[in-house]
Amino acid sequence: MLVADPRGFLKVTDRETAKRREIEVRIKDWKEVYEPFDQGVLKSQASRCMDCGIAFCHHGCPLGNLIPEWNDLTWRQDGKGAVERLHATNNFPEFTGKLCPAPCESSCVLGINQPAVTIKQIEASIIDQAFDRGWVQAHAPERMTGKTVAIVGSGPAGLAAAQQLTRAGHTVAVYERDDRIGGLLRYGIPDFKMEKYHLDRRLEQMEAEGTRFRPGVSIGTDMSWEDLLKRYEAVLIATGASKPRDIQLPGRESNGIHFAMDYLTQANRVVAGDSVEGQISAAGKHVVILGGGDTGADCLGTATRQGALSVTTLAIGAQPPAERRAEQPWPTFPNLFEVASAHEEFGERKYLANTVRFLEENGQVTGIEVAETEFVDGARRPKPGTEQVIPADLVLIALGFTGPEGDVQVGETQLERDAKSNLGRADDYSTNIDGVFVAGDAGRGQSLIVWAIAEGRAAASAIDKYLEGTTSLPAPVKASDKGIHA
Repeated sequence: MLVADPRGFLKVTDRETAKRREIEVRIKDWKEVYEPFDQGVLKSQASRCMDCGIAFCHHGCPLGNLIPEWNDLTWRQDGKGAVERLHATNNFPEFTGKLCPAPCESSCVLGINQPAVTIKQIEASIIDQAFDRGWVQAHAPERMTGKTVAIVGSGPAGLAAAQQLTRAGHTVAVYERDDRIGGLLRYGIPDFKMEKYHLDRRLEQMEAEGTRFRPGVSIGTDMSWEDLLKRYEAVLIATGASKPRDIQLPGRESNGIHFAMDYLTQANRVVAGDSVEGQISAAGKHVVILGGGDTGADCLGTATRQGALSVTTLAIGAQPPAERRAEQPWPTFPNLFEVASAHEEFGERKYLANTVRFLEENGQVTGIEVAETEFVDGARRPKPGTEQVIPADLVLIALGFTGPEGDVQVGETQLERDAKSNLGRADDYSTNIDGVFVAGDAGRGQSLIVWAIAEGRAAASAIDKYLEGTTSLPAPVKASDKGIHA
């Protein structure tokens, strides 16, 4: 398509994103760190989108978002048209606009020799404006099929599938073991990254469309998988990869060492107004976080707001470069050094830090012995003679996840797992149990939110076809797709 201003990227060369609130102000509350984005700046930033012929941003995004189209409509100040194009491929742009690392920007053609278009910022601004002006409405199905679907797990994959299948006319119930719907969106993401009203207003839309929510029900415990299949004609498992990766070292059994998600879940509950007995808190403590990824940054921001005395984040690998490496060329998704909002607020980051053991006194962790990392025969090892001790009253393990928890058993048949312990599925998300499908991190392994939503949409298409024999629902990705950002 021809963009509104094909020379916009030559006129506006500076990349501008929303400003973060002052550090000394934002660390005193749990509200989102970003200030509202000026609409005039938004228009000029949207004009930077090029008439590039082949829009590689489409391929960088697993959802296939129509990025040049809604950039053009934003430039024209057609907010209604922009949000319609945004919703054409993405059920929840408010989630991706705030939480996705934006592989689309890494594959932006303009990014070859200029700062990439601010795709993520424009996306978030479009959907925020749409909600504020009442343009986001419920879309109830025109007819009901009489078919029933159960979705287990209410994260982005499960919710995307639920909305697609509800709009196709099926009766859909979403089961969630926690007391509130949302999965990691609810209890894994701190409010300073995404306040929960974004989630709540989307759930209101889904309820108005007819999706039924069943929180506080653990499938496999409160209800068997076999009973679930007797009640519903199809089941989608979208439970995520919630089994944390542990680290087995001397002193691991000491008190004060916790998995990051246990810590974040409790913090999110307290922010939501719940009372958590014996809450894991960083208040007045020296905190060490093992793991330098997004979860570690979430722990850092949370500990800062709780009043930690110090926070040290340890990463076993080297500090990533500021520029693309030759082996990660455009348009792939590069591993770059990033400063999240939490990193600029507080704490220290250490790289090439190999944890040797946990120190304890009377059963309580008091510190961590670390050494520099060296590579021996391709493996990371602690370098002798470089040991040092970091004081720690609280240690948070944020080393990723190893797959979904629990097994799925129906009669004599157990759902198969792949070589990485994820739930096994075919390209169409079906499993070795008839009528059971798997989408999101439960089948892919720990991944990006855009992949979860894309897989939820694709699995919904497969389920609709399974129930009806044909489908008009889009299927943006196959279960085996990796993407150019992988």
